[in-house]
Amino acid sequence: QKYGYYHCKDCNIRWESAYVWCVQGTNKVYFRQFCRTCQKSYNPYRVEDITCQSCKQTRCTCSVKLRHVDPKRPHRQDLCGRCKGKRLSCDSTFSFKYII
Repeated sequence: QKYGYYHCKDCNIRWESAYVWCVQGTNKVYFRQFCRTCQKSYNPYRVEDITCQSCKQTRCTCSVKLRHVDPKRPHRQDLCGRCKGKRLSCDSTFSFKYII
C-alpha cells in the first residue's frame, strides 16, 4: 500500500490517496482510481511510501504531521478500482485474496 497523487486532465481535479496498491517492492500500480466528477479511471502520476514527512518512519508519534491522512475518513469505495462493486472495502481488509 502506498500514497498516490492523481490528476484528472478532463476536469482538472487533483486528489491524493493512501489507498494505492502496488506490486511489492515497486511503484507499479495494480488498480486505478476514478475521478469523482467524470468517473474516468486514472493511475497516479506520483507514488510514495506512506511515511511521516518529518521522521521518515512508517509509523510515528510525531505531534505535527505535514501530510494529512485521516484514518477516520471513510474510504470512497465507489471511486476505488480495487474494491468498487465488491462486498468488502480496502479499509476493512488488507489481504488481496479477500477482494478478488
